[in-house]
Amino acid sequence: MLYLLILITVLLIYVLIRFHLLKKEMKETTNQLRLLNQKESSKKVDIHFYDRDFEALAVEINHQIDHTKKAIAEKRASENELKQAISHISHDIRTPMTSIMGYIQFLESDAISEEMKAEYIDTIKTSAVRLKELLEDFFELSIVEQEDYPLKPERIKLNETVIEVLLGFYEEFKNRNIEPVVQIPDHDVVVLLDSSAVKRVIENLLLNAIKHSSGEVTVSIRVEESVTQFEVTNAIHTLNGFDVDHMFDRFYKADQTRMGTGTGLGLPIAKSLMKKMNGTISAELNDGVLKMVCEWKA
Repeated sequence: MLYLLILITVLLIYVLIRFHLLKKEMKETTNQLRLLNQKESSKKVDIHFYDRDFEALAVEINHQIDHTKKAIAEKRASENELKQAISHISHDIRTPMTSIMGYIQFLESDAISEEMKAEYIDTIKTSAVRLKELLEDFFELSIVEQEDYPLKPERIKLNETVIEVLLGFYEEFKNRNIEPVVQIPDHDVVVLLDSSAVKRVIENLLLNAIKHSSGEVTVSIRVEESVTQFEVTNAIHTLNGFDVDHMFDRFYKADQTRMGTGTGLGLPIAKSLMKKMNGTISAELNDGVLKMVCEWKA
């Protein structure tokens, strides 16, 4: 009987000590969370008293802390990107608008000749077209990046689609004295894609090659096992590795003094469309040759 009483006493003392330590650990954890919520600390929950259930709770709390930190970082990145986008949009729109307003003021003067008026009107038209292109690209990107952007996948012949788009760029290639090298299989390359979206991707890649090529442009389709690739390569001497890494960033324009006056949105639009079609798009630069690859897996 005495031994039983001693055993019960020891167990009771053990339970009381364990309860005390657990309560102390809970207070310490609560204090750590309070400091974290008040932004006085950024460390995760650290426990010193072993209890399987309490340890599991601490692990889940730390996972939630990680998710929260990630969400905050993504929010800040998104806010910074939005600020940069607004800055770029304002700058890109202001430039043609300033040109248009300035030449309109010149036209209001009675001191200019008819020839000068005609020249100013041409300049205004050019700036107006530029402004229209800017607004269309801004609008298209905002629509494409919406979660519910509609796509209608269908079985299309990629080789026929590429030829169709190439024919539409005949004048652009001719004006730049470029004769594209086309490497497309004779047999049908059938893929499940949105016809309109894939045409837009091809157009944007060809337009990028035509604008910036310093030599030959090659367009090809490759089919390997369950992978279909569409490639556009062109010689270019105004890019470096940093430029290639950022080609798909919104509004990024490498060496703007030599690379033209594009909005910097064509490739980001292509990337968004490729993502929605469960494909990938990448770029690599080797020995002055830029290769852009669109890839779809069956």
